[in-house]
Amino acid sequence: MKLSPRDAGKFFTHPDTSRSGILIFGPDAMRVALKRQDLVKALIGPEGANEMRLTRMSGADLRRDPAALDDALKAQGFFPGQRVVLVEEATDGLAKLMQSALAEWREGDAMIVATAGQLNTRSALRKAFEADRRALAAAIYTDPASRDEIEAELAKAGLRDIPGPVLNDLMALGRALDPGDFRQTLEKLALYKGSDEAPLSAEDITAVAPQDSDADLDEVVHLVAEGSVQALGDAMQKLGSQGANPTSLCISLMRHFRLLYMAAADSQGPDAALSRARPPVFGPRKDRMARQARAWGANRLEPVLGLITDTDLMLRSPRPLPAMALVERLFIRIAMQHKH
Repeated sequence: MKLSPRDAGKFFTHPDTSRSGILIFGPDAMRVALKRQDLVKALIGPEGANEMRLTRMSGADLRRDPAALDDALKAQGFFPGQRVVLVEEATDGLAKLMQSALAEWREGDAMIVATAGQLNTRSALRKAFEADRRALAAAIYTDPASRDEIEAELAKAGLRDIPGPVLNDLMALGRALDPGDFRQTLEKLALYKGSDEAPLSAEDITAVAPQDSDADLDEVVHLVAEGSVQALGDAMQKLGSQGANPTSLCISLMRHFRLLYMAAADSQGPDAALSRARPPVFGPRKDRMARQARAWGANRLEPVLGLITDTDLMLRSPRPLPAMALVERLFIRIAMQHKH
């Protein structure tokens, strides 16, 4: 039978062991793997694999030796407890074998946990699980994680009693990051806090969240947006000595000022706009960018985007040009416009 997304979340953490098997499928292999990992852990516990209560095989293994599935389902180990037969990368070619195994399944047999990629409604493998009243089929979609899913991940990482604004930042981050990256970020956050009893803060999140740009480059772009002309000269010289690519500098500046323009033009204000950005901006960086957006205003930012675009086109021209000098002039020119 089909398992709805809402019921699936509960099943993966508190499974019904009277079920003969479950098929977990979807286009995102990481999301499928994480759900499978949660389910297997809930079924056999952290020591189940060491106690030989988990039998792992691939779809290719079963195609070579179909009898291996029935042997694994019926085998009795030395340790008591739930047993699981994990079949990864299952395909429609295994549909008849799975259908037969589910039909012959008896209480006391191991549960089948099969994973697969994207399967349409005509899939024979999917139909085998959906048609069996004791089995389940759960589709894992690529939609952003729900609030319940994110709160479950937070609790799993040991993060509780989170202030409302900080929870909103984490929710936004969870919807922007890949599920595996988000889970790792939460684990890092839990380790980072350690025995610290202070409430979780946006600064804590910033300290462990994945960074999408070089710190020195990010700071230079902030200096441009804040009109810090004097500090900008030294910072640009440092970037040049590090071998920074002029085109990459221009792209980073464009990304930053587009975000400022979006924030400045938003009817709900810069803070709300930056929180909705993908990836979201939060913590001290959000406060800093919100101040920049208010100081510039949408009307003054629009021509700045034109200047950046013109320089970017010049950098991509086949003509030999002093690329770094062009970018330095652009950065200083924009910075000098900040207070005018």
